[in-house]
Amino acid sequence: MSQLKSVQEKLRLIRILRLLKKSYTYEELSRITGLPITVLNRYVRGKVLPSAERTRELLNLLLPYINIEEEVRKRIKFDERGFFDNMPVLSDTALMSLIAEEVAGRYLDRDVDKVLTAETDGIVLGTHIARELGVDIVYAKKKKEVGVEKFYEASYVPSASGSVMTLYLPYWALRKGEKVLIVDDVIRSGETQKALVELTRQAGAKPVGMFFLVSVGDILEYLKDEYDFPVESLIRLD
Repeated sequence: MSQLKSVQEKLRLIRILRLLKKSYTYEELSRITGLPITVLNRYVRGKVLPSAERTRELLNLLLPYINIEEEVRKRIKFDERGFFDNMPVLSDTALMSLIAEEVAGRYLDRDVDKVLTAETDGIVLGTHIARELGVDIVYAKKKKEVGVEKFYEASYVPSASGSVMTLYLPYWALRKGEKVLIVDDVIRSGETQKALVELTRQAGAKPVGMFFLVSVGDILEYLKDEYDFPVESLIRLD
């Protein structure tokens, strides 16, 4: 194993421990791992990195206790009208890193060159995934900014809004022939995401997949019928 791979595994273990610490006490983690609380505390705080051998042992012990989909569902908050808030998910950096690892694993064989999203909520997820893939993230904005001479533009009508919205992507953001993974935190009706596909194609780039943290209703089924690349979400809400 390369030194870089070894360090990555150790950091992954620390993220898993930090995530589990939100549901388990140090006493419970000590019983699971057989390690003293003081050692676990130093790992969680990042004060000490375990050896490569101990890292592999702990990963084998702890991974069965991690269910990423369930962790996301636990953090989504609903109000009395049925609207939900996913900020508790997006703000949990340990959980987001583990989600990004899983997503990146699905797209490693597609040679992604860029991750594309729309401002603003999709940027957190996109940044984590882009980091895991080792590529840059670019994002479309709802307004033209000064200092940028040329944009790709795609307009759409958000569901039930009655108004036209436009997304703008600087010309430099995507190059012809680049393979693009489109991500967003939530997909409801799909208009924004279709606009991102349109921007990608205007640039001469190629969409190779769509991934969403949360999909609402049956929208993914419609998009799967429309596009010839994978369209996925981590969880679905009805």
